[in-house]
Amino acid sequence: MNEPRWPAADLDPVRRLRIMAASIPGAAYAEEVYARSVDEVWAVAGDLESEFPMLLVDVRSMRIAHADGEHLEAIAVGRLGQRARFDVVLRPGWCWMQSRFLHGGMAAAPEGDGTRVAFVGALRLPGMRLADPILRKLPLGGGVLRRLEARLQART
Repeated sequence: MNEPRWPAADLDPVRRLRIMAASIPGAAYAEEVYARSVDEVWAVAGDLESEFPMLLVDVRSMRIAHADGEHLEAIAVGRLGQRARFDVVLRPGWCWMQSRFLHGGMAAAPEGDGTRVAFVGALRLPGMRLADPILRKLPLGGGVLRRLEARLQART
């Protein structure tokens, strides 16, 4: 008896993040291609304690409180002193974080001689579907990627 052949899709981290962003109401999403290797980009983007606060203007610090392989618990402190606990999945080219009120993620994948990088951030609040058409038009995620590019240039 022949087994049915189910379609399979193998998505790189950026495509996976793009799909997740499209499913989250009010998500700020941005993509950019850098003339850098994935390893160079991820050395900055995946450094949650040292570099991540440099990318997000409203985060003063982030500390890894617990790690179990790629599953982390992080504590973020905002510019105004607010605190949030995040459940994090961090692996090469992929970071997904969720707190009680926020979703966030970054991804990186090879593209030609460079690296395609993506960022998504969104509030987890009731009523975000109503604000979605307005929020999707705002270029909110681009600032994170501009700061990432500046941090990469500072390392050369």
